[in-house]
Amino acid sequence: MLYVEEEILSHPRTLQIRGRFPDDDVIPCARYGEVFNRRAQSFRLQKRRPSLILAKKHRNFVLDGPADFGIPGTKSLYFSHMLNCIYDCRYCYLQGMYRSANYVVFVNFEDFLWEIEAKIRGSRGAPPLFFYSGYDCDSLALEPVTRFAATFVPFFAKFPDAFLELRTKSTQIKSLLEIDAVPNVVAAWSFTPEEVAEAIEHLTPSVDRRLRAMSRLAERGWRLGLRFDPLIYDRCYRERYRNLFEQVFAAVPVASLHSVSVGPFRLSESAFSTVVRLYPEEPLFAMPLAEEGGGVTYLRDREQEMLEAVTADLLSHIPRELFVPTLSTPPSGSRERASGSRPAAVADEERPSGDLV
Repeated sequence: MLYVEEEILSHPRTLQIRGRFPDDDVIPCARYGEVFNRRAQSFRLQKRRPSLILAKKHRNFVLDGPADFGIPGTKSLYFSHMLNCIYDCRYCYLQGMYRSANYVVFVNFEDFLWEIEAKIRGSRGAPPLFFYSGYDCDSLALEPVTRFAATFVPFFAKFPDAFLELRTKSTQIKSLLEIDAVPNVVAAWSFTPEEVAEAIEHLTPSVDRRLRAMSRLAERGWRLGLRFDPLIYDRCYRERYRNLFEQVFAAVPVASLHSVSVGPFRLSESAFSTVVRLYPEEPLFAMPLAEEGGGVTYLRDREQEMLEAVTADLLSHIPRELFVPTLSTPPSGSRERASGSRPAAVADEERPSGDLV
């Protein structure tokens, strides 16, 4: 099922995407919130067969990241050309953000690019701007449909003093392989150990397949990022992460790396409550957890032990200058924890203030 806002029925990107689904019924709507934000939806049932919604974004194209997020010495900004993810990771905060599991793709990329360019030209390069995609979606997972990277990566090639991170678990790298490497674009993959990924990262490519995608990009000169995020505890966690590091660094040359980070498991309190209601049988949520600063995480001693142990093992593979301790906290999650507010039950565009697998 394909829902399309009436205003963008004839938009070139709408027509391009519709061309990939010639047999799908197209249902026009005035605003995507009529479908995405309606009440009495079952996220869990929709996740089995989500629909695609094509929409136009009207505001909030680029947002500031929290002060404690990002690469030291840069200013962090983020943007979302898409809402929701095609994967089904049990720890994902998006399950607690929205009422719907359907995918929203904003087709007016040109408005995102206009605001990104305005931010870059207004900054004068001090400090460098670092733009992050892939927090309300996976940056590359729907690339064959959206052509997001094919559009945004060449744009950033024109602004070498600004950076773009494409955060992903996907192997959809064809768009990147078709162009020359752009030095200020970082393709960053998230990893948990294979046993964890198989248990709670449903629908995602295997660790090995992700590494093969990274290796192909490294051969073509692309800058890569590693995000060991979130750190997931079990009694064998240290051995599992050691094995993961051996697997990763046998495939990914350190010389290709832009940065490497680790991040703890953490959800906002309201997102955690929502996810537990969705999946009450999930063992991940049955272990001892603590509420702290508006968020739910492991007990402080356990979290600190994991961070120290995993970091020590990681630094045996990489120079310290590549290591960024906590580049993993989603910006929207950080805002919620800082303010103590509940996560958005509706998409930003539909708030009263204004605006496949």
